[in-house]
Amino acid sequence: MSGHSKWATTKHKKAIVDAKRGKMFAKLVKNVEVAARMGGGDVTGNPTLYDAIQKAKKSSVPNDNIDRAVKRGSGAETGGADYQTIMYEGYGPSGVAMLIECLTDNKNRAAMEVRTAMSRNGGSLADPGSVSFLFHRKGVVVVAKEQDGRLVGEDDLLEVTLDAGAEDVNDLGEAYEVVSEATDLVGVRTALQAAGIDYDSAEAQFVPDMQVSLDKDGAEKMFRLVDVLEDLDDVQNLYANFDVPDVVMAELDATED
Repeated sequence: MSGHSKWATTKHKKAIVDAKRGKMFAKLVKNVEVAARMGGGDVTGNPTLYDAIQKAKKSSVPNDNIDRAVKRGSGAETGGADYQTIMYEGYGPSGVAMLIECLTDNKNRAAMEVRTAMSRNGGSLADPGSVSFLFHRKGVVVVAKEQDGRLVGEDDLLEVTLDAGAEDVNDLGEAYEVVSEATDLVGVRTALQAAGIDYDSAEAQFVPDMQVSLDKDGAEKMFRLVDVLEDLDDVQNLYANFDVPDVVMAELDATED
């Protein structure tokens, strides 16, 4: 989920240990398989596959699962599904703009499940092009602040990545988000590696140009819709233009506790 970044970071950590772990593994493996199909199974010539594999490894997906996904995608092993990428556009609670990216081998099933999830949880699908103009495709690299006992500073990241195309560094709490043009993603990631700075993920994402600030009620409804959509097997990525102020996040955390 890419909306409020601190929420995305928290959610990512929870996903590692919660009951959806198997579902998350399946989506990461599917990502690897599709990347191998699109650009071949050699990571040296397929940076998208390289990044998909790294993200899967960071999330503790077993190497055997990753290797089999590469083989299925590249055709070295049979059994791969014919996945298609479909982007649905819509609105969530409080008028939040949403892009719902699916990887599916059954377009009718994906459309029905997404439509049902939206309509039952305060959202609605919109016509193609009516929402997507609010987003731009960017390269996003997430870097943990603490690395092997040392702290990485914002200035350190800018110094390392600015010449490689970094446009912005956002503070996510326990991590940073380095934003660039999508075409500069590999350059930024490579610059970090050359400087000995580890990263959690590097991928092209749809980043909103403006954000809708949510109150507690709106945030609860939005998170409920996000949970339902992310639970769908066909939904691969969600992008939304909402922001949850820190004070509201604190209220939500207190409610959960």
